Amino acid sequence: MATHLKNLSDFSHTEIPNAAGFKVGIVVAEWNAKITGALYDGAVNTLLKHGVIASDLETYAVPGSFELTAAAGMLLAQRNHLDAVICIGCVIQGDTKHFDFICDAVANGISNASLQYQKPVIFGVLTTNTEEQALDRAGGKHGNKGDEAAITAIKMIQFAKDIQN
Repeated sequence: MATHLKNLSDFSHTEIPNAAGFKVGIVVAEWNAKITGALYDGAVNTLLKHGVIASDLETYAVPGSFELTAAAGMLLAQRNHLDAVICIGCVIQGDTKHFDFICDAVANGISNASLQYQKPVIFGVLTTNTEEQALDRAGGKHGNKGDEAAITAIKMIQFAKDIQN
């Protein structure tokens, strides 16, 4: 599906649960801070808009996207009151295969943390070819993937609550 000139962060087609009482951890990579900061702002604003209160948010910074997975696991192991963890990062293609290794490790690590702790761990990591593509997805013409990560967290927390009953 082409993304040319589409705001991909439009949620008008879906129902979003009230997130009052949800407790969310957010882990943000410091690398590519201009982009991860915009993604973080989008996630926080969306969580607050849908009922999460500021005191139910816990934010932690890590050096880069690779460290997101360890941080998410540590958070869920130590802070079992959290309903979900959102991992926010940005990996931009360079001239070496480093990009491929990091992206693969982060995707697998986030999935593994979610499976290990049986709680949603959300992939809010941009993996783009250029900085321009990342900016387009961090509040630019394609919306804000931080918003999308927050909506995913809300919906997955609600899913987990629904199947417990």
